[in-house]
Amino acid sequence: MRTVVINADDLGYAPGVNQGIFEAHAAGTVTSASMIVTGQAFADAVERVRRDAPRLGVGLHLDLVSGAPLSSAPSLVDATTGKFHHLEVLAARALAGQVEPTDVRRECEAQLAALTAAGITPTHLDSHRHAHAMPGILPAVAAAAHEAGIRVVRRPLDRLSILDPLVSAKMLVMHTAWRTALIGVAPAHRATLARAPHFRGIAMQGMPDMRDRLLATLDQLPIGVTEIMVHPGYDDDVLAAQDLFRAERETELAALRDPAVKARLEKGDVKLVSFREVG
Repeated sequence: MRTVVINADDLGYAPGVNQGIFEAHAAGTVTSASMIVTGQAFADAVERVRRDAPRLGVGLHLDLVSGAPLSSAPSLVDATTGKFHHLEVLAARALAGQVEPTDVRRECEAQLAALTAAGITPTHLDSHRHAHAMPGILPAVAAAAHEAGIRVVRRPLDRLSILDPLVSAKMLVMHTAWRTALIGVAPAHRATLARAPHFRGIAMQGMPDMRDRLLATLDQLPIGVTEIMVHPGYDDDVLAAQDLFRAERETELAALRDPAVKARLEKGDVKLVSFREVG
């Protein structure tokens, strides 16, 4: 049996993103979402999960690259602004050994605690901009996830394709970062990472032919469990103030609401679940 989790990233990021995710869930395609607890629409997302989507699996979308930390994390923030370094700066610091693992673990634990305090038991863990996949960061995140009893941590290793050389170059960087980061993960915590499903999503993210790519992905799923990462949503002022990935979210939402996608999922050869049923 081929099993798939269609997971929407960025729940809690902005009101329009929340709306898009809940519409995709109501359409019967998105079964899981990853919550940014530091997002401006976090409270709205929590309320709507309780009210409108009790069957939606919700995990932590660990944020180390936007906004401000919930804990004391000096090596993760700009000393002038008190906010997280941008992704490029964080990556450079991580590669140079300038990120303190205790800061990462403390912040990860604080964000997990915020999600739990809101009444949500996280089903999985991933991160904004895949920051958890970096050397110097992954070991601390794996340790925090293991301690919290989280059974699934995203392994963001999409398959490479000669048909998409630019996207594949991005994926190759991710593969290299992950292999390097994995060296520092304690043996006791590697099982959590090894349990992660196959991963798809980078090759279709924001693409104008998202629907066709999604259908093709569903046709070509490997045996076992696969996570498909998506980013549905609507553009709004809150999103515009913090992200360049905006109109593409509406394209993804349209694909996830397309009757052809729902019909493909109901064909009978793919089992659609949340991370509650995985691990």
